[in-house]
Amino acid sequence: MKAIVLAAGIGSRLGELTKNAPKCLLPVAGRPLLDYWCETLANAGVTDVYINTHHHAEQVRAFIATKPHGLNFVEGYEPTLLGSAGTLRAAYEFLSGEESFFIIYADNYVELDLNRLKSFHKSSGFPPLVLVAYPTNEPTRCGILEMEEQGRVISFEEKPAHPKTNFANSGIHVATPQLYDWVPMTQPSDIGFHVLPKLVGKMYGYVTDEYIQDIGTPEAYAAVRARRERNS
Repeated sequence: MKAIVLAAGIGSRLGELTKNAPKCLLPVAGRPLLDYWCETLANAGVTDVYINTHHHAEQVRAFIATKPHGLNFVEGYEPTLLGSAGTLRAAYEFLSGEESFFIIYADNYVELDLNRLKSFHKSSGFPPLVLVAYPTNEPTRCGILEMEEQGRVISFEEKPAHPKTNFANSGIHVATPQLYDWVPMTQPSDIGFHVLPKLVGKMYGYVTDEYIQDIGTPEAYAAVRARRERNS
């Protein structure tokens, strides 16, 4: 199985923390954040990963050259950021022949079993996309989905002023190649703004209480580090 890992973000909200390092390589209990993702993906049967790079790309390049957790990497360097959906489009050939694949935002720290997500995808009839959803206390800052009982998404809005629910898109997905029917050819383009709204009624949400935390702010990053150090 293959995966796309979106790792090119600048991490501007983290200030000095990302001045000399990419966000995906920030240390958590002595390991780069991306190393945890490599372990999680390998445990779910992933063998090959397409990763986009931009900010401090040379550091990411050096890390993936070590083939962490036995994974093979293809780097998509973006001198100008393509946006998340633009990166999906750029990875089209990489995914040729795959029945399904993961799409992961690398700026999350998770304690998550992706095999459960794969099972949910299968039991739902292999829709073009399943996204992992979790309850949030800050719905106006997230992509918010409304679901039917079986998980089919009946509304989605990115950063809504008046959220219909508190179920947030985690940035963790499993998809089939059919997803490309809704991925724009134009760049830059964004999954949350330009793809997911088109998939309402066709995609599913997988709700989990497993630990998911975006490390986009110093406070969130500190919370993840403290959690991991307590559990080490």
